Amino acid sequence: MNEYLVEITTTIPEGTTPEEVGRRRAAEAVRARELAADGHLVRLWRPVGELRSIGIWRAADEDELHDKVLATLPLRPWMTITVTALEPHPNDPGSSS
Repeated sequence: MNEYLVEITTTIPEGTTPEEVGRRRAAEAVRARELAADGHLVRLWRPVGELRSIGIWRAADEDELHDKVLATLPLRPWMTITVTALEPHPNDPGSSS
């Protein structure tokens, strides 16, 4: 699978009830665990003081990432997503070669 740097900003639409936000956030946590178990969600961070996330995600290609992975997130309709395809760097200290 290919790796992607994914930056996500979630903006809750005005007028959304707290119950709806809570329901979607709970469903999002469940889906994130499923995607991690499937090997799609590798790591996820939240920058200090910001309401966005940055993560390493895996998929066969960018179409799969968008259509079969990110599109399944319960908060997706409220998300702005930026995807950057990644490739190994020859100086990566974490590489095994």
